[in-house]
Amino acid sequence: MSSGTDGRLPGSFRDPAGFVFQRDGTFYRQVNRSYQATFATLMGSGLYAKLVEQGLLIPHQTAALGLAPEPDAVAVIKPEQLGFVSYPFEWSFSQLKASALATLRIQRVAVGHGLSLKDASAYNMQLHGGRPTLIDTLSFEPYEAGLPWVGYRQFCQHFLAPLALMAYRDVRLGTLLQSHLDGLSMDLAARLLPWRTRLRPGLLMHLHLHSRAQARHADSSRNRDSLKERMSQRRLEALLESLESTVRRLSWNPDETPWASYGDQSSYSDAGQADKERLVADYLAQADAKSVWDLGGNVGIFSRIAAAKDVPVVSIDSDPGAIDLNYRRMAESGERTIYPIVADLTSPSPALGWANREVNSLTERGPAGLVMALALVHHLAIGNNTHFERLARFFGGLGRRLLIEFVPPDDAMVLRLLAMRNHTFPWYTQGEFEAAFGRRFWIERSDGIADSKRRLYLMESM
Repeated sequence: MSSGTDGRLPGSFRDPAGFVFQRDGTFYRQVNRSYQATFATLMGSGLYAKLVEQGLLIPHQTAALGLAPEPDAVAVIKPEQLGFVSYPFEWSFSQLKASALATLRIQRVAVGHGLSLKDASAYNMQLHGGRPTLIDTLSFEPYEAGLPWVGYRQFCQHFLAPLALMAYRDVRLGTLLQSHLDGLSMDLAARLLPWRTRLRPGLLMHLHLHSRAQARHADSSRNRDSLKERMSQRRLEALLESLESTVRRLSWNPDETPWASYGDQSSYSDAGQADKERLVADYLAQADAKSVWDLGGNVGIFSRIAAAKDVPVVSIDSDPGAIDLNYRRMAESGERTIYPIVADLTSPSPALGWANREVNSLTERGPAGLVMALALVHHLAIGNNTHFERLARFFGGLGRRLLIEFVPPDDAMVLRLLAMRNHTFPWYTQGEFEAAFGRRFWIERSDGIADSKRRLYLMESM
């Protein structure tokens, strides 16, 4: 992630308690004087240890105070470093749901230790060690009995509203979070949801009625203190239980999307599939990369071959069903180093937020040690009418090494793509592919795949 000249991350500026900064490629968090007492309570109450033990909060070590870039620091901590940073609009339904449930679990544990989440932003959660984890250690404040949970509205906007729209309307509506970084407004979600959701008590209470209450009190001068005695700890626990029950009842079937079952409908014979998997493993061993991006990773068959090297693997696909199945398998098996995200390579996630610096673009989150583009080039070249020269430039910007597959023009999948186009692609040949990529990469190795005319290449940027 990019940082300012003083090391502070541009997107870490909203919280007066502290901020994230970078030194020599390592990320730290400065704790400001205004948060000193609460930080001491967090560490001394047992909450930090409990959440870390349950994998709900990122662990950290104490770092030298001299590393702090600003004079207001009372402490510097070094969190465990993330393998990859993704954003809520890149998550599948199951990823967002798991993060929502983890956020509620954190709040319930925190209240039991005399603290409370002061926000419930989905951007505070990341996939770490294979599970949704809170990465903002300074997200807590002292719990005051009688006050409502200040993070309630944000939870509904960041988690419940998009999940409901994904479950009841269309899973692709999760991408609305890209244009609504502060979460979906409840009135927008209420208008988009079908009428039958009003028959669901949880959605009626937390979205539809919540939306009306917001509209009624939009101009109200009431503050939190005036709401005392309206939210006892018992009522808060009931609210959290209701939210959890509502989220758990939301479901979505990933088989509804076009490519979710593609991993079970291989374009190879059994011998060809086995040979491709063997070759990919050989190429990965030869490349010895410290990180891998699997472009068009689908349900993650080859992502898992890369993850066997115990390196972070970002598994990218535009199909939300494929990514959801990928994540579900990862969560069930306990895999720790795969990061599935939904992203369209023809329009990668852009830089967003204040001055376009709060959220990094997909390309800014590289480079990867190795980029894999298996059974992908024909989709981009023909489906998106993108010449090999442009593809070579794009892949070269994502990583130093490239493991790529060429699918010949007489392949059944290519012929299917060509049948849907109204013009020909005379430049789509193996010779033109090798020439275009050869102008930007050294071709280290190339092998044909058994029972197929398809071919793998291992390349390194010039």
